[in-house]
Amino acid sequence: MRTPSLYSQDDPISAALKPSPDETEDERIFRLEAEAEAKRVSEQIDDDLREERERLKRRKGDVKKAASRPCRKQFQLMYKPSSLDQERASWTAVIYFNVVHSLKHILTTLEGWDDSLDGIESPGDDSVSSSMRRANGFNDSATPSPIDRSPIRYESRDPGALQIANLRRRLSPLVATDEHLANRLSGGITVSGSGKGSVFVRSGWQSRTVDNTPGRTKKRPSNEHDYYPEDPQDPLVKEISRMLQICETDIQELWAHPTVKGLMAKRKLKLDEWSEFFLRHIHRVAAPDYIPSTDDILHARIQTMGVAEHTFDVNLHGKSVTWHLYDVGGARGQRHSWVPYFDDANAIIFVAPVSAFDQYLEEDPRTNRIDDSLQLFTQICSNALLKNVHLVLFLNKTDLLKAKLDRGLKVKKYITSFGDRSNDYETVVQYFRAHFLQVHRKNNENRRVLYTHFTSVVDTKATQRIIGNVRDSIFRGYLQSAALV
Repeated sequence: MRTPSLYSQDDPISAALKPSPDETEDERIFRLEAEAEAKRVSEQIDDDLREERERLKRRKGDVKKAASRPCRKQFQLMYKPSSLDQERASWTAVIYFNVVHSLKHILTTLEGWDDSLDGIESPGDDSVSSSMRRANGFNDSATPSPIDRSPIRYESRDPGALQIANLRRRLSPLVATDEHLANRLSGGITVSGSGKGSVFVRSGWQSRTVDNTPGRTKKRPSNEHDYYPEDPQDPLVKEISRMLQICETDIQELWAHPTVKGLMAKRKLKLDEWSEFFLRHIHRVAAPDYIPSTDDILHARIQTMGVAEHTFDVNLHGKSVTWHLYDVGGARGQRHSWVPYFDDANAIIFVAPVSAFDQYLEEDPRTNRIDDSLQLFTQICSNALLKNVHLVLFLNKTDLLKAKLDRGLKVKKYITSFGDRSNDYETVVQYFRAHFLQVHRKNNENRRVLYTHFTSVVDTKATQRIIGNVRDSIFRGYLQSAALV
């Protein structure tokens, strides 16, 4: 007697698919196995759909936020410090890249000014000579060249220029690793809309620094929080560590050189805060047993590509609520990918660097960075899909703003609308705050509140206190409406 088939006698389709009367025993066994597999797949699909419905039901009480990378790190420190510890060593390659890229920028700028301060205009003139656009001639071979420490002797050059020429020769093999580190971090991927020299990484870049090591078997993370530590035997990182130890004194000498300091004072050499931070701490970074500190990670610069999701279980008023934090890519060419992650978000933390009034976009040197932040903030405030999303504005890097103003930088030189206002800190931050508030008022049909804070996200205690206040003020009403409190 034959085993009953899945086909029904009353179903015309089943009747049409009914096996042939002369079906062999092997064909029958094959058919029944195929039917059993089809049934298993169908039941698995049903189970997956059921689980997805349950998951969506549970996530109705979840909180979705979008924030920048520095804010994400602070959330990690507050709510999941173990995840930051797991990825700590993988930041070594990033910090080494920050150091090498800064040295390359300094030496290229010095070359553009013939390693001398002679003939350089006053600090009020930000003109750029044509020689500044010359390409650097550093060695870019696959294997770093040995460090040549023999002095250069040119009778016609002044002592300062000779010192820099010798430093350039000794540092050139280290500087030549810039592209290799960039390729290791980015996987060789370039991003549309990014500036020259920018390095963008995809989510999971921590594992790539290990996976791309020659001869290493690739392993994939089992989930988004399984980060791989940097392999201590990674040839590239190990070699750069060795070179940093050898070149530590040269780096310190270059950083302290009067010509470098003079170019910075005259605004001919402009370095980001992360460059100055790591060059000031080069003795620690160049140590043979170096492991990045939390402060190092907060200062490290790496630009994300795409959108990465991070989850945190947060205790709110005695209830555990899962927060989904979306770390979004920052280049102009990536911004179109943000909105799908925001349309059902509860809040967006917008971070605007107020210290960047004298800086311009790498991808568009004509656009002031604060102007770009205002334009992006306008797009977010006016987007119909985001009309119910709580907005939190962090006017960030206030410590750096104070330092620039104390050094005598004039805001009106870079932002003409600032006019003849007083150039003191309080006047400047309130001026920037007023512009962001004006954008919000013009695009606020639902009368939502804009939570504004002056921050320095590398100041862990102050930033975490602000995040705590934001958390309570925004989500108290949300939790009540969701019957969670």
